[in-house]
Amino acid sequence: MSVKPRLRRGVRLTYDKVRETHVLLYPEGVLVPNKTAAAVLELCDGESTVADITAALGKHYRGVQEADVNGVLSRLVERRVVEWL
Repeated sequence: MSVKPRLRRGVRLTYDKVRETHVLLYPEGVLVPNKTAAAVLELCDGESTVADITAALGKHYRGVQEADVNGVLSRLVERRVVEWL
């Protein structure tokens, strides 16, 4: 898939030191992504394709599949925090 995901306008991924986890801040609230989703979100820059994100994650984690990355991104698109370019 050659589309490029990015965080929607007004959405920000940050690290919450109190909770010791990443949080996704958006106008309607806060989402606490799991570690997998946070790793994907960190790479959603609007420049990297899903294949690029999969390759980058594959350098740090074993068994990363493009279909799995697409699945994570699809759920985040449904939540309206990520958009496709």
